[in-house]
This record gives sequence, C-alpha cells and structure tokens, in this order.
Amino acid sequence: MSRRAVRIGNCSGFYGDRIEAAREMVEGGPIDVLCGDYLAELTMLILAKAQAKDPSAGYARTFLTQVEAVLGTCLERGMRIVANAGGLNPAGLAAAVREVAARLGLTARVAHVEGDDLRGSLGAVVPPVEGAPVSANAYLGGWGIARALVAGADVVVTGRVTDASLVVGPAAWWHGWGRGDWDALAGAVVAGHVIECGPQATGGNYPFLDELTDRHYPGFPIAEVAADGSSVITKHPGTGGLVSVGTVTAQLLYEIAEPAYIGPDCTAHFDTIRLAQDGEHRVAISGVRGSPPPPLLKVALNEAGGFRNTVTLVLTGLDIEAKAAHAEALLFEVLGGRDRFAEVDVRLLRFDTPDAPSNERATAHLRITVKDPDPRTVGRAFSGAAMELALGGYAGFHTTSPPTPESAFGIYRPAAVARSAVRHTVVLPGGERLVIDDPEVGGEVPAPPQAPAPAPVEDGPHTAVPLGVVCGARSGDKGGNANIGLWTRTDAEYAWLRRFLTADKARELLGPEAADLTIDVWALPNLLALNVVVHGILGAGVASSTRPDPQAKGLGEYLRSRVVEVPVELLS
Repeated sequence: MSRRAVRIGNCSGFYGDRIEAAREMVEGGPIDVLCGDYLAELTMLILAKAQAKDPSAGYARTFLTQVEAVLGTCLERGMRIVANAGGLNPAGLAAAVREVAARLGLTARVAHVEGDDLRGSLGAVVPPVEGAPVSANAYLGGWGIARALVAGADVVVTGRVTDASLVVGPAAWWHGWGRGDWDALAGAVVAGHVIECGPQATGGNYPFLDELTDRHYPGFPIAEVAADGSSVITKHPGTGGLVSVGTVTAQLLYEIAEPAYIGPDCTAHFDTIRLAQDGEHRVAISGVRGSPPPPLLKVALNEAGGFRNTVTLVLTGLDIEAKAAHAEALLFEVLGGRDRFAEVDVRLLRFDTPDAPSNERATAHLRITVKDPDPRTVGRAFSGAAMELALGGYAGFHTTSPPTPESAFGIYRPAAVARSAVRHTVVLPGGERLVIDDPEVGGEVPAPPQAPAPAPVEDGPHTAVPLGVVCGARSGDKGGNANIGLWTRTDAEYAWLRRFLTADKARELLGPEAADLTIDVWALPNLLALNVVVHGILGAGVASSTRPDPQAKGLGEYLRSRVVEVPVELLS
C-alpha cells in the first residue's frame, strides 16, 4: 500500500537567501523534510575562493545558522534536513553540523554525499581541461541522499548534486522507488525544479502583479510528492504571496533549455507536464513522463579569468553621444591606449529624455569595463585615470562612485564526464562509505521540434501594445546562455504567440546584442508556453559577463516591454 505524499519544504534558493525561512518552514506547519538549495555556478566560484584562503572552508556557512535554529525541533518532530550546502567541502560541513548539535546538547545522525569534486581527476572530462580550474564538479543525483535517509540520517549534506535531487532523494526514500521508476522520478524532478528557487514559485518575481492579492513577503514553497511522482505545490497557511498555475508555470520555465530536461537520475520531459489549480494556494502537477538519463554527467568548471574594473561616467543634458565619444577617447589617451588591456567593453546606457523635467532624467551612463591578467593594469591605475577627466573632460563630468580597486573574475565552462569516472559516494552517520551504482542509461535524447514557423497573420484588426499584455516572462542564466520562458493565460493567446514569436522575431525584439546570436524557441503546449534560449549572450558566464544585467534576470521583462502588433480580439 502506498504511503501518503511526502511533504518537502524549501528554505533556501541560493547562498544568502532569507535566514529565517528555515524557522518559518519548520514552525509553520507539518513537513517531513526540510530542504535547501545553496549552490549556483557563481557560488561554486565564491566557495573556491574561500577555500583557497582557508582549506577548512568551502561550504555555505549560513546553513549552520539555520540548522542551529531548527535542529532541536526537527529532531523532536522527526523532520529530516537535506541540503546541498556542502559545496566544495561536504565532509567539513557534516562535521560542523555535528559540532552545532553537540553545542545544543542534541544527538543528530549526520551523513554526507561526496564524489562530485573532480579537481583531482580531470582526465575523463570532455572537452579536455587545460590548466587547473578552481572548481570542477559533476552534477550528482538523488540516490546518495535516499541511501543516507534509509540508513536513518537526520541531516544529509551534499556537494554539487542537481537542485532537483534535494526532492528526488527524499521522495525516492519515502516511497521506496526503484532506479527504473522513470515517470515517478521525473515527477519528483519537476517538483524539485519548482521549489528549488524558494519564493519564486509562490509569487516572488512574478510579472502579473495584479494577481498578487497578498503582497507580503511570499511564503517558501512545499512540494507534496505522491507515490506515482505527481505532486501538489503549496505553502504554509498565513504566509504571503500566491501559489497559482501562473506562479508555478513561471518557475517551471526558469533556467531550462529544450523540453527534455536531462538529469543524472532520469530525463524529465517538460512537454508532458500538466498543471491544475487544486484549491487555494495549491497547484497539482501530473502527467510527467520520464526516461533513462544519458551516459554522461554534466560538469561545471570555473576557471580564474583574471582581473576586471569598471568606471561609470555620468553624462547630462545635450550632446550625449558626442560627450561619450570625447570621454572615451580622452580616457584611453591618458591610459596609453586600449591595447594595454586584454579586453575592453564600453557601453553607453541611455536613460535621458529631451527637455527632462528633472536633472536625473537628463542623464546617461558611459560604462567602461577593462579586463587583464595583471591586476595592476586594471586596478587603481585604471579607475584613477578616469578622475583625471574631472577638470579636463566633458561638461558636467562626474562618476557614480569614487575610484575602485580591481576584482578577480572567473570563467564558467560547461563540460561532461563519463559516469564511470565519478564515484558518487555517501558517508553514512556511522562513517560507513558506500558507492552509489549508476542507473540504466539511454542514448542521447532526441529534441522535439522547435516552435513552428509562423502561419499567415490572422485576419482582423491589430493594435500596438507591449508584448507583456499577452504573456508573462521569466528569464535567467545557464552558463553563457540566457533563457526566457514566456507563457499565456488563454489558448487563443498561446496560439497567436506560438505563430508570432519565431527565433527571428525574438532576435529582432531583443535588439543589437542578440543580432548575431543563435536563438532556439521551444514549444511547451501543455503549459501554454514557449522557451526562448539565447546562446552566448552572457559570454563566459555571470562572473565574467560585462552586461549591466549579467544573469539576464531582466531580459524577459525587457522582451515583454517591446511594442508589437497584437490582434484586437485577444485584448478583449
């Protein structure tokens, strides 16, 4: 007989998220597992820098603050804690959790999962790795977590498992799933993807503000995962925000690519997902189909990229473009030429309006970023040179900040590794080490066709309105790529959007920075959604990107703001 659904509550979407979320989740109502996601590609670089200074570091220290606040209650109520806060040192974090427990006078069985760190065994990584990356981590699945929970662990901390594994592992443990229960596993992957970013599933960062009747800080999400892998997304009573088909759709579209969502435990087919409102602040997810995962594991590499610095010059009033050209020429004359730097990025950001009603609305920014392997080249020598224009530059010269020192930046590179080269290992509470066997694997997952070319434009009158009148959007980064998930609220809107938003149209609307980039548009009809993937817009990843919005968080809202011709009948 199947057990009831397991209630898994999230308390962190990134390293630095709301500290009180753990206490609020544990005390807000019944849950079985408290989980938290602390690792992003950029976070691994941050943790690597910390570990370089202190070998005992390399994990998310804020997790310990949360554990200290809730461990006693969790042990008393039988709630398990699962988090990937171990980063580059899961064994160190497990030891630190035991120290917290001892200080509180508690006995906690702590396990950890390791084997993802490939810095000492890069030979099997493809493409071949040159140099010594500061971090190199394979993305592990949820079976190490499940095995630790079977062994009675109260707390399980991991290194770089996939975000969804924090739900897949506990659900597989709770329901006793087998390694080949592809549909159930895929359903848990989808539930994990929904709750991994915390309140982004409960009204956070949601574009349709008029739908948010409770504007208090959103409660963190809960996934109730059933034995067949179907789930309900909800939140604790009395918390802010909203759980609706719209808020769940928005998160489902976040940071994905093609509909075949590849993971280490299975491939979840996002084009099979079905959503339905299941009561107030309850959304049911069903129909998810799964298949075996590919034979390779994803690997994230972070390399030291060098050093960078930025100065932002403020331009006011008349002749903005002429002032910008003059300032740029003078600055590099003072510096001895652009060729001194390995890379130069100059952007004129126009915020100004003619005959502006206030000083602020008459200003534009000239943002100049330089990069170089030598920190001295881009340090105070660069930012200080900008101040030499104070009395010899353009009319109205000033900057947004005083001269700044250089900062190190990293380069993200995606890679892959054969499963046989990775030892996915769980260290149980008693110290026993177990290697997790690989699942059955399949070949490459064939991609479904992209959204079709547009049909002839509909008859009837059209009118010019922002695209966001018809659809919502959520965007984010995946290495050097950005994705923009767009969804509509009616079948008619979706039929129009699917015909209208081709790759060429998306490229046109996104403007000059996308002009020469490859763009994919994937259709997700069950969600009334399209996923637009813009390849290479973020360069070598967030830590290296010189875009003012390096993680593409605002790219979707920019696309929604573009004025397009929409059939009048859709607006009624």
